[in-house]
Amino acid sequence: MWHLLEPLHAVLYYAPEAFEEAAALGYETADRWPSYFAWRAAALGPAGPVRVASAFYSFSPGAVARHVPAAWEVAAPADVLAARLRAVDRTYRTLLGQETLDSPALAEAAALARRAAEAAGLEGRPLAAAHAELPWADAPHLVLWQAATILREHRGDGHIAALVAAGLDPAESLVSFAAVGAAPEPVFQSRGWSPAAWAAARERLTARGLLDPEGTVTEAGRALRDEVERRTDELAAGPWEALGQEDTARLADLLGGPWLTVIGSGLLPAENTLGIGKI
Repeated sequence: MWHLLEPLHAVLYYAPEAFEEAAALGYETADRWPSYFAWRAAALGPAGPVRVASAFYSFSPGAVARHVPAAWEVAAPADVLAARLRAVDRTYRTLLGQETLDSPALAEAAALARRAAEAAGLEGRPLAAAHAELPWADAPHLVLWQAATILREHRGDGHIAALVAAGLDPAESLVSFAAVGAAPEPVFQSRGWSPAAWAAARERLTARGLLDPEGTVTEAGRALRDEVERRTDELAAGPWEALGQEDTARLADLLGGPWLTVIGSGLLPAENTLGIGKI
């Protein structure tokens, strides 16, 4: 379900319509990071860099501080949230077309996804809780995007808990993720860690026996990452258990068409830190 829903959320960070909305607010759009931090953190209110870095986890504190709280000097969080919905509306209209947006199938998918999102436990899940507090939109395609956002942040919050329990700090989480082949190391440079910080994280993992001296993952390191992913799945299961097997399978069927459209659009990069591939 994460694999089906994540692209429907993440297209916001790459769509031309979203960059146009960000530019209209006053954000620089030469790269995606000014709008990314604004779009994703706005639900937290005018949060400072420490709180955003804590919630986002894998970004270096320096990378966060370059964009927060400067984001709120450009536009207030409430204005960012309104523009974000406009961006999603425009993006979905472009990608999916009005006929799909008006279809009973999409309305059914939105209702099922909302039920799952509203069943998500929010204890210790700051980003999921912040998005769950936002009012629901009326249009089904915006409900679908909001539900996908709550569910992905719910899963992400749980993933952070699993990383913390495994003793993997933010930099170590990326170094170990790259070591098991999730994506090439250069892809993770977007998270803002300096070469020295990356090397230090690698040294700490090597000292724990999770990497060998050449930086290759060891059996113990792979087992730890497997445990993190297993625990992440367990912590993300609640909404789907509440929705039930039959309705979850129905939602998966309904999401197939939109998922193929978004993945096939070419907007999402082929190599990324999300674990989403191209068809």
